[in-house]
Amino acid sequence: MKEQKLSTAVAAIILGVSASQVGAVENGSATLIDALTLGEVGVNLRYRVEHVDQDNINDVAIASTLRTRLNWTSGSYRSFDAFFEVDNVSGIGNDNYNSTVNGNSEHPVVADPEGTEVNQAYLQYRAGNSAVIVGRQRINLDSQRFIGSVGWRQNEQTYDGLRYQYGAEGQLQLDYSYLYNVNRIFGEDSDRADLDGDIQLFHASYPLVENHKLTAFFYNLDLDNASSFAARTYGAAYRGDFGRFETQLSYARQQDIGSNPSDYAADYYLAEIAAPLGPVTGKLGYEVLGSDSGVSFKTPLATLHKFQGFTDQFLVTPADGIEDLYIGGSLAWAGGDLGITYHNFEASEGSENYGNEWNISYSHKFDQHFSALVKYANYDAEDYSSDTDKFWLMLTAKF
Repeated sequence: MKEQKLSTAVAAIILGVSASQVGAVENGSATLIDALTLGEVGVNLRYRVEHVDQDNINDVAIASTLRTRLNWTSGSYRSFDAFFEVDNVSGIGNDNYNSTVNGNSEHPVVADPEGTEVNQAYLQYRAGNSAVIVGRQRINLDSQRFIGSVGWRQNEQTYDGLRYQYGAEGQLQLDYSYLYNVNRIFGEDSDRADLDGDIQLFHASYPLVENHKLTAFFYNLDLDNASSFAARTYGAAYRGDFGRFETQLSYARQQDIGSNPSDYAADYYLAEIAAPLGPVTGKLGYEVLGSDSGVSFKTPLATLHKFQGFTDQFLVTPADGIEDLYIGGSLAWAGGDLGITYHNFEASEGSENYGNEWNISYSHKFDQHFSALVKYANYDAEDYSSDTDKFWLMLTAKF
C-alpha cells in the first residue's frame, strides 16, 4: 500500500509536467524527453562479512551479504529533475545469523535482511536557493544523531513525504520536512518495516562568524504504530573552532505527544572537543540521554551505529538513561585512516554501570571506485546486556 501511495504521488507530478511540456524548449534548454533519456546511471556494490560473538547466545553469527544498488538520475528540465534507486540485499553462502525475519533466532542479530526494495524515488524542483523534493528520499540532518538514513546497514532507512530546503553554505539555511512514512532497515517482510504517522522535521542553521555555527531544531514524531516513540524533541547545537580545537555543544528536550502512554520530559546533552596531537587527532566527549520517572530520551530515527559504540548495545536507550564518556584518536596510516575509541557507559539516573567498549577501524580508499573497511568492537558488560565481540570486513565498488 505504501509503494502505491508513493508511486501515485510521484507519477502524478511527472505526468502533470509531461502532459504540457513534452517537446517544449525554453531559452535553449533540453526537452523533457532529453532530460529523461540523457540521465545518468549509477551502480554501487557493497559486500560485507559481519561476525558476532555474544555471551548470552551459544552460536555465533556470520552474515555474508552483498548489497547491489542501481540508480538513475534524470537530466534537468525547467528546474525539475528525478531520481530513482533500487537496492537488493543477497546472502552469499549460509545465512548463519538472525536477520530479524529469517527465523534464525539461535544466532545473534545482524539486521541485514535479504530482499529487493525501492530505496529512493523522488521528483525535485530547484529555484535559486530553494529546493523542493517530493517522494521517497534519504534525509541526514547534522551528525544524524536524531535524523539519519542508517547508511551502515545494508538496507537503508528512507523517508516518504515532502522536503523543502532554503539557503546556501555560509548563509542562513532552513530545512523542513513533512513525512508520512519511514522505511526502516528491517525490510518489507518485517512487522517493524515502517513507522507511520505525521512526522514534521524543522532544522535551521546560521553561521555566527567564520567557523562558528549555531543550529536549532524541532522534530515532531506523532507516530501511529510505535506509540512509545511518539515524542516532540527540540533543542540547539553549536559548532566552533578555537585555533586547533574543534568543539561541539548540544542540548535537547524531549516530551511525549499523541498516543504515547508515558508522561515524561527528558533531556539530552553533548560536549565534545577534538584537536591534533602530532600525527593523531584526539577526541574527548561526554553525551547524556536522560530519563524521567523511568522513561528515557529516545532517538528512533537516528543513525544509531555512529553513536555509543559499534556493538549497538543501546539502540533503544535504557529506562534509566545513559551517560557515555568517550575518548579516541585517528591518524593517517598505511595509505588509509586508522581510528580507536574507548567508551565508558553508566546510567544517567541511579548508579548502574553499563560497561565499556573498545572500537577499532581502518579504512582504505584504493581509487575513485574501490574502497575497503575493517572494524572490530569489544563490549565488556557490567550491569547491562552481555559481553559482545563484533568484526566486520567490507568491500565497496562504485561506478
